[in-house]
Amino acid sequence: MEVRDPIHGAVHVDDAEARVVDHPYVQRLRGIKQMGFSELPFPGAVHSRYAHSVGVMELAGRAFDAITQRAPPECAALPPARRAALRSCVRLAALCHDLGHAPFSHCTEFAMPPLRALGIAAYAADRVATRLDLLASHEDYTIAILTQSSLALCIAENFPFTGQHVAALVSHEVRVPDDFFLEGGLDWRRVLSQLISSELDVDRLDYLQRDSYYSGARYGQIDVGWLIGNLECHVHAKGRDDRHDVVSLALDHRAIYAFDDFMIARYHMFVMVYFHHKSVVFEEMLKRHFLEQVPGAPTYPFPTAIEGYLEMDDVHLHSYLRRSTDPWARRIVERRAYRRALELHGSQSEVSTERAVNALSSAGIDFLQASSTGKLSRYNVMGQKRGKAPRIYVVQRQPGCRERVLSLEDATRVFERYQDERHIARVYVPEDRVEQAQEAIRGMY
Repeated sequence: MEVRDPIHGAVHVDDAEARVVDHPYVQRLRGIKQMGFSELPFPGAVHSRYAHSVGVMELAGRAFDAITQRAPPECAALPPARRAALRSCVRLAALCHDLGHAPFSHCTEFAMPPLRALGIAAYAADRVATRLDLLASHEDYTIAILTQSSLALCIAENFPFTGQHVAALVSHEVRVPDDFFLEGGLDWRRVLSQLISSELDVDRLDYLQRDSYYSGARYGQIDVGWLIGNLECHVHAKGRDDRHDVVSLALDHRAIYAFDDFMIARYHMFVMVYFHHKSVVFEEMLKRHFLEQVPGAPTYPFPTAIEGYLEMDDVHLHSYLRRSTDPWARRIVERRAYRRALELHGSQSEVSTERAVNALSSAGIDFLQASSTGKLSRYNVMGQKRGKAPRIYVVQRQPGCRERVLSLEDATRVFERYQDERHIARVYVPEDRVEQAQEAIRGMY
């Protein structure tokens, strides 16, 4: 099977992978737009999560080939059958990493049920204990689909691994029930997981190119071929079982400037495209619709029985909104957005809208507030680890010098230079109250 992709060209899919690609849970992603409401300011941005997922699968295969071909001697002796199995597993993880996305992508996650309601047995209990009563995320639905749906059976019937192994590369909270990722004294789970989710994952490498291409914005154009071609792996200290060394993702130092460009491109895509004021206000109106429903009124149903999730796509949500008489739903359907009365950019202390909303409240003008935060990295700031993300390494091979291995944050200054978060605060009002609102806050900023 071959898929023609405008970003990556011909994407080859073998027979076993094709059965997963053609499965209803993967095909559901055809009905979910990759960029949610961003099609409103960027009318070309109507591409689907399905196209993105196929693209990520292609890049995952290329990245796996790169790290195994450039592997140090201790990693290079993977038996062919084990190499093929690990390659298939990471490709499926890439294909399936977005299975749980809800209609309009990220815009409706605030309406998901608590994680406890999904009953995901594949999670390690100690890793999810503190969030069982918090809202589930699209990643939680992804794990449920991979381990508790008909797709799990499809994977088990066609590959030498299960949906739980695939899920283990999507989420570190998933238990690995056996030694599938262990080979030759090495633990491969970390590096394969980093290809799916990390500072240098194939998900980002695809969506930046793809979203840039379809939106018409140029910020996301990056040198994907050079970055993937310079990926490799680094073997270091033993894992928690004290029996297997850990294989982590690494990058040849020649590509460090391409990495810097990649990080800055992602930052600019968020600030200039993903946080566009027109798409943001529709997200806020959708939240207002859900959160202001009167008790007992119909609300948008997120099923906890995983097979029911097959119906959840953009058409499903559009149909729900069209049937609603709620004013916010009518505004969304009829494309009648609130308009900007105020927009502030800067540090968190510089974008307070408190004075404006107090003035609008006093004037009896309804308003919506929205805040967006652009930051270079969710993992690192000023060289310090944020969260528990596994480290990525950079291998320096300079003529006349000894080979050195550095952590990524020590090999580039991009984290230091872009350490400050960029905050955008906006206040929106009804379209017929913009002038009155701006008069009420005139001179405050």
